[in-house]
Amino acid sequence: MNFDRLLSEINGFGKFQTQLVLIQALSRVSLPCHFLLNNFMAAVPDHHCNVLDDGGLFGNLTQEQKVSFGIPAGPDGTPSSCLIFTKPQYEHLAGFNSSDEAFSVQCQNGWVYDNGTYKSTLATEWDLVCSRKWMNKATATIFFIGVMLGAPLFGFLSDRFGRRPLLLVSYLGTMIFAVFSAFSSSYVMFTIMRFFTGMALAGISIISIALNVEWFGIEHRTFSGVIISLDWTIGNFLLVGIAYFIKDWRMLILAVTSPLILAVIAWRWLPESARWLLANGKTDAAHYYITQCAKTNNRTKVMATVTPADLLQSAQVENRENKYSIVDLFKTPNIRKLSICLGIVWFGVAFTYYGISLNIIGFGLNPYLTQFIFASIEMPMKIGVYFYLEKIGRRSGEVGALLSTGLCLFINLFVAKDKWIVRTVVAVLGKSLSEASFTITFLYTTELFPTVVRQNGLGFTSFIARLGVSISPLIMLLEDVWHLLPAVTYCAVAVGSGLVASLLPETLNTRLPESIEDIEKTR
Repeated sequence: MNFDRLLSEINGFGKFQTQLVLIQALSRVSLPCHFLLNNFMAAVPDHHCNVLDDGGLFGNLTQEQKVSFGIPAGPDGTPSSCLIFTKPQYEHLAGFNSSDEAFSVQCQNGWVYDNGTYKSTLATEWDLVCSRKWMNKATATIFFIGVMLGAPLFGFLSDRFGRRPLLLVSYLGTMIFAVFSAFSSSYVMFTIMRFFTGMALAGISIISIALNVEWFGIEHRTFSGVIISLDWTIGNFLLVGIAYFIKDWRMLILAVTSPLILAVIAWRWLPESARWLLANGKTDAAHYYITQCAKTNNRTKVMATVTPADLLQSAQVENRENKYSIVDLFKTPNIRKLSICLGIVWFGVAFTYYGISLNIIGFGLNPYLTQFIFASIEMPMKIGVYFYLEKIGRRSGEVGALLSTGLCLFINLFVAKDKWIVRTVVAVLGKSLSEASFTITFLYTTELFPTVVRQNGLGFTSFIARLGVSISPLIMLLEDVWHLLPAVTYCAVAVGSGLVASLLPETLNTRLPESIEDIEKTR
């Protein structure tokens, strides 16, 4: 008996699957909270050099008066963030210009920060501004390098030992390292702890999506992929709400990690993947979980005549003792082409998405409002994605979303920064299209890779995606070379990856492949 047919008979989207999605949501809402945390945790408030009192002679001056004679003005007339006069320009107090040439140098005595929006951030904690601003950007890069390395590791381990136990490891690992990062006493300690937090979160990211999809029938797979992605939208709203009320970066980390406490408690009710169990010859365990699914969905009669021996015959893996690794993704021609193309697509999707998402201060709005708008547009976009995927298909949706994202980025190249309304509207549209490409590619990838290497495949593509994400924050530093270079780079990558996506096969209404042989023969 074919597993997909059996799953359809016991209801491929019933109460059992609903419980699975809800249990997974407890952990998945923490993903956007951590992945986009740098928008608030590493925010850089307005700042200027600290002007020391000149021997107490002008102690009765206001802070604004000290700034006026101690700090040069920038091109926009506001005090420079990184420069200070070598000698105080007292003439400025009376409205006169100095007759002597005014020399300025980098800040010598630290900075003064505007605490109106943020009480404490990484930038204010360790003065990660001006010549050290790259260290602030590097915190996101180091975190995503951890995600990048964690993806293939958890992909390999979950294909070897199962989805369920590795999810628990991910939950506990994330909680432990997040707490350590919140109480870090130095920048180095913080970056190390964030690295391991990212590595642990990678397990939640890739294992949960595969576990959900593997329990849904063919006719409900599109809906499952979209409904699962709504966890990200909910997490986005959760992040905005928490960040708005918690302005201290240490407490913010603890707050966004707290949903994992509930996830650990609910883990006991989480089922193992029956597909994985069958692919690895564990037919008794598979029979147990399938029976539980049938009982929860009120389809027990279907399982009355199904035995573990029947399930063993349905397992389409020639040698169940064979252990697969990431190397198997490149051994044969078809799966090699599939893996390379998906790697490029994932790089482009993640690189572009986070290039937009981690630049919320670049559109002239309050960061909380921008993040809220970005989160709000995701819900209607994902509803539209569902109907598109259900009626038309995955490949054209992925290609169209990426090319359209590139078009929005291209348009914003020619919109002046003072036209922030137009820039924000175009950016929100680009962000929603980029989110659509992410939603599609998660579902698309789980359908393209066979069961025996699905987690390895997701681990590999997630590794490549996080490589793109790791580079993405640093691309913003290229604005010092040419102010449009970051946007041009994001645009080019989006268009290029969209063209590569056109080389992938369509998976609408097709059976999930079980073995590599299913990929190598004609679909």
